[in-house]
Amino acid sequence: MAAAASAAADGAEEPGMEAEAQELPLGCGREGGSPAVGRSPDGEEHRDPPQASVSNGGDAESGKELVELKVIWNKNKYDVKFCLDSTGAELKQKIHSLTGLPPAMQKVMFKGLLPEEKTLREIKVTNGAKIMVVGSTINDVLAVNTPKEAAQQEVKAEENKKEPLCRQKQHRKVLDKGKPDDVMPSVKGVQERLPTVPLSGMYNKSGGKVRLTFKLEQDQLWIGTKERTEKLPMGSIKNVVSEPIEGHEDYHMMAFQLGPTEASYYWVYWVPTQYVDAIKDTVLGKWQYF
Repeated sequence: MAAAASAAADGAEEPGMEAEAQELPLGCGREGGSPAVGRSPDGEEHRDPPQASVSNGGDAESGKELVELKVIWNKNKYDVKFCLDSTGAELKQKIHSLTGLPPAMQKVMFKGLLPEEKTLREIKVTNGAKIMVVGSTINDVLAVNTPKEAAQQEVKAEENKKEPLCRQKQHRKVLDKGKPDDVMPSVKGVQERLPTVPLSGMYNKSGGKVRLTFKLEQDQLWIGTKERTEKLPMGSIKNVVSEPIEGHEDYHMMAFQLGPTEASYYWVYWVPTQYVDAIKDTVLGKWQYF
């Protein structure tokens, strides 16, 4: 009787142990969840280390919506899965890990310059979206930046010696015509991103109408007149200078330096003040200030 009872007790215990083994199979714990539990022959409980969570692209997290992106830089293409609620600044960090380009040296484009403070969801990024990246490595930047800095210092030194640009005869003949009828509205004391449409309603040094189109995906500035359109690689522009127009400080006169001297300046008049910094950042790159 005692032997039968002992055998019955042993038999009752076995299904429970079997059920426990089926409920927590070894090595099949939830991804990133609690470790699997087992028992050693001597009855002591032990825990296996948790399984590492594997992410395709490094950004997937449980519960977060991902979007598939095609990042293009220097003819290299990267397929990336990225969190839709991450910001442009976080995407720049991801691009840094892919390309080695520091975020400050990146120009990232999706329907214009990518805003760093907004999420990909806010700017309506969808699956399969192409993200264009323009930028140079640190070595390339150092090689190009030194002459640019020297040119800028020379220009500033010369400007300090001269009367205001807007009083000089060559500029007065254009400015005395007054504002163009179709000049774009200006907003004083505000800095804005470049609009998605060309900047128009401005004069060139001949007094003819001119428009500026920033082709960010091609890294080009298009200067268009009635006669023709010049397509300039932004890297070929040595400097950008500007000065408020006296009596109309909400507009600037601006020059793009296309060669080594002031003789190569291409002048544009009646540029709305809110776009001046954005133009300089886009053409020269933000890294010029570091």
